[in-house]
Amino acid sequence: RIIKAVLKTFKYFFGLRFEVKGLENFEVEGPAIIVSNHQSILDMMGLMEILPDNCAQVGKKELMFAGPVGLVIYLGGVIFINRKSTTSAKMVMAEVAKTMATDKVKVWVYPEGTRNCTGDLLPFKKGAFHLAVQAQVPVIPVVYSSFTTFYNPKKKLFTSGKIKVEVLPPIETKGLTSDDVSDLTDRCFRTMRETLFRLSGRPS
Repeated sequence: RIIKAVLKTFKYFFGLRFEVKGLENFEVEGPAIIVSNHQSILDMMGLMEILPDNCAQVGKKELMFAGPVGLVIYLGGVIFINRKSTTSAKMVMAEVAKTMATDKVKVWVYPEGTRNCTGDLLPFKKGAFHLAVQAQVPVIPVVYSSFTTFYNPKKKLFTSGKIKVEVLPPIETKGLTSDDVSDLTDRCFRTMRETLFRLSGRPS
């Protein structure tokens, strides 16, 4: 909560404004998997605007060594996974599923697997959806509008701007099995992509 309060002030220095809708969709009983698109480090400020209590993020292990940023996210309770080791990642996710059930925590995952500032979505990795089905908890999609109109590192563009954030209704997984993971992933991808285009004022 301390980190959240501090990072929320950064938006004023960067000239960012956030328009948030759908926070009531976080009000589910018990644990859940939250999935969102991931464009840049600016996502962290948007995350602080809406991050529910008792929620942990999943991030790549390399972030632990990213200087001050690594320290902040470590202190913030991020669950690190080694993406280069399938066995290690699966073991961590199995432990996450147990923790979700016992501690009633929500887990935030970026299913694209990396930052993507193209104005579109990269194909989703299935880990978050396997975890949701394994734990039989709902998936809550979160979508940030595209940053491309005011932020483009390749063109060295960075001006003030407004970011729209929408929390979508939970997608239930009760009764689903591993055979349903691909369909669940595709459904979530399509819904989030349509929302991304709508929030960004782009034709679908």
